[in-house]
Amino acid sequence: MTPRRPRMPGRLFAVAALTAALIPGVAGAASAGPEPGQAAIPGYLIQSSAKVPDDASVSKPGFDAKGWYPVGSQSTVYAGLLANGRYSDPFYSTNMKNVPAGDFKVPWWYRADIKVADPAQRTYLDVSGVLSKADVWVNGTRVATKDEVNGPYTRHDLDVTKQVHAGVNSVAFKVYPNDPNNDLSMGWIDWAQTPPDQNMGLAREVVVRHSGPVALRGAHVVTKLNVPALDHADLTAKADVRNDSDAPVRTTVSGTVAGKPVSQDVSLAAHEKKTVTFPVIGIDQPPVWWPAGMGGQPMQQLDLTASVGGTTSDASHSSFGIRDVKAPLNSSGGRQYVVNGKPLMIKGGGWSPDLLLRWDAGRAADKLAYVKNLGLNTVRLEGHIEPDAFFDLADRMGVLTMPGWECCDKWEGQVNGDEKGEPWTEADYPIARASMTAEAQRLRDHPSVLSFHIGSDFAPDARIEKGYLDALSAADWPAAVISAASAKASPKLGPSGMKMNGPYDYVPPNYWYDKAHKDAGGAWNFNSETSAGPDIPTMDTLKRMMTPAELDTLWKNPAAPQYHRSESETFANLKIFGDALAGRYGKPASLDDFVRKAQLAQYENVRAEFESHSRNFTDAKDPSTGLIYWMLNSGWTSLHWQLFDAYLDQNGSYFGAKKANEPLHIQYSYDTRSAEVVNSTTTKASGLTATVELYNTDGTKKFSKTKKDLSVNGGGAHAKALDIGSVGGLSSTYLAKLVLTDSAGKEVSRNVYWLSTKDDKLDWSKSDWYYTPTSSYADLSGLSKLGAAKVATAATSAPGPDGTTVTTVKLTNTSSGKTPAFMVDTHVVDSAGTPVLPVSWSDNQVSLWPGESVTLTAAYRTADLHGSAPSVRVAGWNTGTQTVRG
Repeated sequence: MTPRRPRMPGRLFAVAALTAALIPGVAGAASAGPEPGQAAIPGYLIQSSAKVPDDASVSKPGFDAKGWYPVGSQSTVYAGLLANGRYSDPFYSTNMKNVPAGDFKVPWWYRADIKVADPAQRTYLDVSGVLSKADVWVNGTRVATKDEVNGPYTRHDLDVTKQVHAGVNSVAFKVYPNDPNNDLSMGWIDWAQTPPDQNMGLAREVVVRHSGPVALRGAHVVTKLNVPALDHADLTAKADVRNDSDAPVRTTVSGTVAGKPVSQDVSLAAHEKKTVTFPVIGIDQPPVWWPAGMGGQPMQQLDLTASVGGTTSDASHSSFGIRDVKAPLNSSGGRQYVVNGKPLMIKGGGWSPDLLLRWDAGRAADKLAYVKNLGLNTVRLEGHIEPDAFFDLADRMGVLTMPGWECCDKWEGQVNGDEKGEPWTEADYPIARASMTAEAQRLRDHPSVLSFHIGSDFAPDARIEKGYLDALSAADWPAAVISAASAKASPKLGPSGMKMNGPYDYVPPNYWYDKAHKDAGGAWNFNSETSAGPDIPTMDTLKRMMTPAELDTLWKNPAAPQYHRSESETFANLKIFGDALAGRYGKPASLDDFVRKAQLAQYENVRAEFESHSRNFTDAKDPSTGLIYWMLNSGWTSLHWQLFDAYLDQNGSYFGAKKANEPLHIQYSYDTRSAEVVNSTTTKASGLTATVELYNTDGTKKFSKTKKDLSVNGGGAHAKALDIGSVGGLSSTYLAKLVLTDSAGKEVSRNVYWLSTKDDKLDWSKSDWYYTPTSSYADLSGLSKLGAAKVATAATSAPGPDGTTVTTVKLTNTSSGKTPAFMVDTHVVDSAGTPVLPVSWSDNQVSLWPGESVTLTAAYRTADLHGSAPSVRVAGWNTGTQTVRG
């Protein structure tokens, strides 16, 4: 995150597109699946080493594991014990805080039996994802030590042929405690409270491989696309072949690359490895992979077989995409990503896995579907780099990814001064290089991978950088390599072209339009991580995660420590946010009032953050080339840094981001008091009409202006539609309605702002690394004076494709006066009143003037209704709450 902290495609999707990643089976369908001759160990029995007196006995067949705990193929210790009912829900209240951490100060054993059908074949254990190190035992023999199997990102191809026999064999991993400050591992920085076991365990599947004398490894395709014509691609397939026998062999490696045959004979001495490089295959008019919204996501297949004497020894199957990524520095020094020759503004969020590293491909697909529904195109993974299935999903869904190493622990301990993380020892350098080698080889064929950050808050020094770059080069890394996520430079790569100036806590919406302060986080350059901090969940989620007493403290005393915010002292409470909420909207009168005001504050702030950066993308000077909202989601029940919460409910932050990222969008610019149109589609939009109307809180219209025949180029271009300027007679709080229609008069974008004649004033002289203080607040308290409005709701539900339901909701303001129905939120709920999640809305949290109507659609899995009929709960700022059958 920041180097100074002491911290720890379209607006209304077609139904099929909306539900594509929400339906059962999509995650499995997206995965390439296991390669031939291999299978993951499906589960383990685990136990504390404190209860095991003899290490060698654990891995012997027939070992008595009575009283051990069964866990899945990927599980941390705490997650496994939780699944076995040992502890209460860690996402609720302070339950996790009460778990005795001393139970995890010793190693834990993971034990499993595997069957070997043919001992004449060779058997291997493919091991990665160990947090943070492990001894590996097979049938009573230790085959690798914790000094060798060290780090979650290193990958180990352990040949255990001599240790196994026909029938049942036993494998055991003695996993040692994880310490992110001393291990090149994973930690939680200041994102959340750290689990009591610090995620010790096996976070990725261990795969058992079988083959003949020749092993086939590392198959991949180097693609070269002719840019910008995109009319030809050269494909070069490569693979490592390794003779693990004691005698020389001759092998034939053959197969297909994107359906084109390849073959090559290779002679190998005993225990020799060679890299096979096949002749270049040229493809005219290749099927090019594009990010979602820019084109399709066709994937190609690489299938290879190594044969000895006409008998298959080993085989490999993998997928790849044909695309080109560049990331040069622009004239302002900012990093500009270019995909297939087209400049792309990166709009994304920081990805968080589950706090306990529990992998669920279906849930990952749901979260990536939210990314697309939000109008974003990218997720950044600062450490916590997910398993292969995640990148398979991203490839097929067209979501770009930016993996990299994390900050604030051992990964940057050699270069981060007095920050957390111990300096490196000689033993760390080979682990770091092995980690880079393994991740480069694993990710290189995924077209969704934009780049790799070899530094986060700090750039590596010359020795560390060389190890990373040598590993990337050896792996034929095809994407960009970035020195840091902050404005740092490494010796060879040079400047990062990125900034990490914050903020991470509350600032008002007009903050984002600032370009004058070059140590701040306004809309210029590539902003690798930033937001206004707190993102209070919906009331539904708050009641699931906190006790009544904790909720009482939440709204009455925001300065009090909040366990569900962060373990960092800097982000321990909500005081800055609470002061702004009371100063701008008026002091909350209840929990309900606090939550509804928080949703408004989050909506307007997140909307302004994305709108400012999108508007400035094509600026001639200091353009905004990318924005990573910090963060996309939280790995647990959190009060900050999330566009959607741990239960996948959507709050004001979500819909503020969704509104800002409409493909064709009209917006209010806080710095110029004007209406702008931003066109993020691929084509020019012409014949547009923009209208701006300003209203006092009593409903009186004070300003109306229209601009016709407006044209805006595609590719992120913007055009000023209307100057608003100074308008007399406005109440201190007023509303602005902006509407954009196409040449046929159809509404394509609608945006409502709540503004003040008194601007928020920032005290730039007192800026800190995590926020800039607000010296004087805008006055939005007039919203409390909005009169009551009536909303008529009509809802119908019908079966959608592939096990989904689509609910259509028509909202109409039936008030007889002038008062708008303000910020009307709609939830699909089951018979118990529980929100149906995940859900994809066409729009939500809308404002309607008397006589206006809007039709919204929600798509969700029918199974998530749990057998009940759907209902629709409608609640607005000034409309009360109603629930109607859907």
